[in-house]
Amino acid sequence: MKRSEINAVMRDALRLFDEYRISLPPFVKWTPEEWKTKGEEAQEIRDNMLGWDITDYGLGDFAHTGLFLITLRNGNQNDPEKYPKPYAEKLMIVREEQITPMHFHWYKMEDIINCGGGNLMIELYNSTEDEGLADTEISVVMDGVRKNLPAGTIVRLTPGESITLTRGLYHRFWGEKGCGTVLVREVSMTNDDNTDNRFYDGVGRFPEIEEDEAPLHLLCNEY
Repeated sequence: MKRSEINAVMRDALRLFDEYRISLPPFVKWTPEEWKTKGEEAQEIRDNMLGWDITDYGLGDFAHTGLFLITLRNGNQNDPEKYPKPYAEKLMIVREEQITPMHFHWYKMEDIINCGGGNLMIELYNSTEDEGLADTEISVVMDGVRKNLPAGTIVRLTPGESITLTRGLYHRFWGEKGCGTVLVREVSMTNDDNTDNRFYDGVGRFPEIEEDEAPLHLLCNEY
């Protein structure tokens, strides 16, 4: 991704958060110059990759395959003694027909919550022992109600609705066409995007960046 594209996504996100009257932690708005003044007191932010996360999954087409996230809080799977939080929280912005590729997590269980805007579409499969897509019935809980669904079911989350995604459950999601951008909240177990994502199609997690202008804010993998 070009840095100018990342900066534009950040500005659009800040406008959307203002529209929804969502306030963000101070570190989200630190500039690269402010980051240079931060020492050990901000190490939890660095170690647990809090803050901006914008990815095209290495495919170079953010509008079609991409995701915007801000990690607000997180523990650490690799150092639970230093960072004992067993939970994480993210805000995500999903555009119409913008796909997050099929993947599951080996460790993390998560709730995906549609907080407003359009409808979030989620395609679901169980995983096989060799991490393929299983042709078996899916059992999921949506807002406290258990549902048994055929393999490959596409669930629609309207604003206010949520789904619990368990370990090993493949999921792919996007905003429904014609319904607007979706504001999503993720509440989960501790998150590690370097080691806990199993993408079915082998895509990358973080983008390569072409520096065509100065960064507005640093991404969580740039501290």
